Amino acid sequence: MYSAAYQPFMQAFQLTGTAGIDDLRPIVLPVPSPGAGQVLLHVHALSLNPIDVQTTYGRGVYAALQHQELLVPGWDVSGVVVAVGEGVAEDLIGQAMFGVVNFPAPGGTYAEYVVAPARELTLKPVSLSHTEAAAAGLAALTAWQTLTNTAHLQPGQRILIHAAAGGVGHFAVQLAKELGAYVIGTSSGASRVFVLSLGADEHVDYTQQQVDEVMAPVDVVLDTLGGDASRHSIPIIKAGGMLISLRSDLSNDLAALALAYGVSLKRFQFVACPANLQQVAARLTTGELHVHVARTWPFALLPEALRQVANNHVQGKVCVTLE
Repeated sequence: MYSAAYQPFMQAFQLTGTAGIDDLRPIVLPVPSPGAGQVLLHVHALSLNPIDVQTTYGRGVYAALQHQELLVPGWDVSGVVVAVGEGVAEDLIGQAMFGVVNFPAPGGTYAEYVVAPARELTLKPVSLSHTEAAAAGLAALTAWQTLTNTAHLQPGQRILIHAAAGGVGHFAVQLAKELGAYVIGTSSGASRVFVLSLGADEHVDYTQQQVDEVMAPVDVVLDTLGGDASRHSIPIIKAGGMLISLRSDLSNDLAALALAYGVSLKRFQFVACPANLQQVAARLTTGELHVHVARTWPFALLPEALRQVANNHVQGKVCVTLE
């Protein structure tokens, strides 16, 4: 292992149970050492996603790992490499990198240092702060993979993006426009200007209208909400179109409704892909893709930051800094 100087112990947050955010507890741990193909990253910032909240309630990765003695959650991260393991170029030491660590297994980014597979990180664009880079992890990659790998979105197609002001949504609006689609975004009226500023062609205030009451047919729906949003979306999708859900609770009733309308129902599954991370990084570098950080919290208040995510109605991303 090659390394620069770094401290032997670190602050972290451990998930101690499945009762929710209150089960995140501060802890002091030894700084881990990178193994073959890994780097040790000194964390400067991390970002939070709805799945982080779900995990604290026993859903997501914790449900399968509840007998694990020590679980440090978190996936999105940006920081500086301070050590590398066997097979990793020594000249990465000192480089600022960002990415998504070990998803869907516990990534361990709720800490001052994290060990990460080198292939799951890429160089941080110089024009971005660590906070902005961390924010463009899981959410930006989800938006990109959904539109390109799942929807295969084509120029001229019409796409409805639910929660268009949120973490995934605000990236998806921008990327769908880049791909040449006609974009309709839903949010509350308070976020209308923000959604339109991202490039959306139309906005629907979900607090005032249901999409099946006001919209012409679309080719694709990107659904981050589930429930009523899914049910009201199916009737406006063209026969042969698709609804892509980021939710895990797709019901048999929804599947039957989709079948009746000739609509494909797809559950999105994130896949770690270095090429996709580099594609997102390139767009961040050129300014084609912009990150909106709603609020930044200090590391000591990470549970409070997660509560803000749990309350929804966030424009863009919620981040935590350690700088």
